[in-house]
Amino acid sequence: MKKYFYVINIQFLGYRFHGWQKQPKVKTLHLMIDRTLNFILEGQYFKSLSSGRTDAMVSAENAAFELFVSEPIEDLDVFLQLFNYNLPQDIRALNIREVDSTFNIINHSKVKEYLYLFAFGEKCHPFCAPIMTTILDDLDVELMKQGAKLFEGENYLWSYCYKPTENGIYTREILQCELVENTIYSANYFPEKTYLLRVKGKGFMRNQIRLMMGTLIDLGKGKLMLQDIKNSLVQDSRVKMDYIAPASGLILNKIEFE
Repeated sequence: MKKYFYVINIQFLGYRFHGWQKQPKVKTLHLMIDRTLNFILEGQYFKSLSSGRTDAMVSAENAAFELFVSEPIEDLDVFLQLFNYNLPQDIRALNIREVDSTFNIINHSKVKEYLYLFAFGEKCHPFCAPIMTTILDDLDVELMKQGAKLFEGENYLWSYCYKPTENGIYTREILQCELVENTIYSANYFPEKTYLLRVKGKGFMRNQIRLMMGTLIDLGKGKLMLQDIKNSLVQDSRVKMDYIAPASGLILNKIEFE
């Protein structure tokens, strides 16, 4: 059977979803997207494949999935409009483009950029909860900025993988890691100052960025020192970092296929 291939970029608020992957008896992004595709394609054969999984409550400014269909899409603009009309309001398709059979959304080389949005020192408005983590303790943000920079470059990241195994590949490169004041997201119910961790790389392990953020939070609280992070990044380190920052502050900001 002849197939046609398309890449669709989407954005979503992940707060009410149990991540991307379909699971029994829970609402996931893949489930809602496939339900919508099944409706608008009217029973035509299709398959959708994501560029990567996201955890429950993680959001995305720009994620992507590949769509395989047996009949060509005649008008991409009309299809995109129909797709958006039927998607839930917390999912939006941004664009669609045709690719050839050599493209594989999982194996194709890509760079992902994640943001982690947070505030500290006060109880925030409940409306902040879907996209921002609130730490009630005071944090040493300047020290956290120094800690974030330690992750840049090629390091051994066993300490930042959820349930690592003995045969995993843990030497990985992080292209950018910085902690800065947030100037991207704003709302009249946000606290006066908010911050974000920006992490950019070609691939991330399960809970890696949330473990990195949790480590930086512990650093900011005074529970860890910079040397603890340095020790966790050396070859064959078995330093255990076990604070996984909440999922709702994590946002897939950008995905670039090379």
